Amino acid sequence: MQKRKLGKSGLEVSALGLGCMGMSFSYGATHDENEMINLMRKAVDLGVTFFDTAEVYGPFTNERLVGKALSPIRDKVVIATKFGFNCVPGGKPGLQTLNSRPEHIKEVADASLERLKIDSIDLFYQHRVDPDVPMEEVAGAVKDLIAAGKVKHFGLSEAGAQSIRRAHAVQPVAALQNEYSLWWRKPEQEIIPLLEELGIGLVPYSPLGKGFLTGKMDESTKFGEKDFRGQLPRFQPDAMKTNRAFVDLLNDLAAKKKATPAQVALAWVLAQKPWMVAIPGTTKLSRLEENLGALSVELTRDDLREINQASTKIPVEGPRYPEHLEKMTGR
Repeated sequence: MQKRKLGKSGLEVSALGLGCMGMSFSYGATHDENEMINLMRKAVDLGVTFFDTAEVYGPFTNERLVGKALSPIRDKVVIATKFGFNCVPGGKPGLQTLNSRPEHIKEVADASLERLKIDSIDLFYQHRVDPDVPMEEVAGAVKDLIAAGKVKHFGLSEAGAQSIRRAHAVQPVAALQNEYSLWWRKPEQEIIPLLEELGIGLVPYSPLGKGFLTGKMDESTKFGEKDFRGQLPRFQPDAMKTNRAFVDLLNDLAAKKKATPAQVALAWVLAQKPWMVAIPGTTKLSRLEENLGALSVELTRDDLREINQASTKIPVEGPRYPEHLEKMTGR
């Protein structure tokens, strides 16, 4: 397994991590706990060392699941989790209210440590910027947790450039988690250059466009009531029909590379910067193995130029989130 360091933090992880959210949250289906535990441990056997969860996934159930799976092999893994919401058990995605008050951050850290069954959180992200709490206070609270040995590294998720700078000035930020893929390239405009300047790693989530770039869905795809993709503008039938042009582009290159569209999409992300570590999620062993196959896909400069030239000519249909969720990003 290839290893990468997240910026200048010294935090080294596998080049591909595993996003665990979908094992218990957001994508509708209920998954057998033992099957998910076995999947995470199989991922470790295959060389994956980087696992991503959050208290809000469930809420709480995903952290407990990750703890059951990985605490017995703690020395082999890096676990990232997140704070920043008032979590209500059984609450719907997107309806939890923000809360990054310092005292709450410290309460969340203790609770997450207990659920994860570990002594220290490797990477503790602020899930979304809280406009009611100065970033200096947020970073200061995490700095205190690092001094206490409860947290090793500080991260942000979907933060804007000013927030990143303010946080980094108080406590160095190891990584920013942000959506980034062939069909969401906005971070290239301001965020990625800033991360390079400051020496902060990027952890792209949804590098496969929440599954769309795998080519396994189209305008006829039906989403279950608990699958939040059914609420997203890009996953409405007309938008998916238009956005299939991205899948067609990936299919063409995948045929040349004897790979799958998903593997090419992941290889493209990893080819952008050596300090990027994507965290595709899955609940199936076959998909995990397919995703890891992306590490063997070599994209040449000509390949990357071809993808960039072709993709910039394809208009993306639909915002990535409804307005109430989109306004929580980039602050």
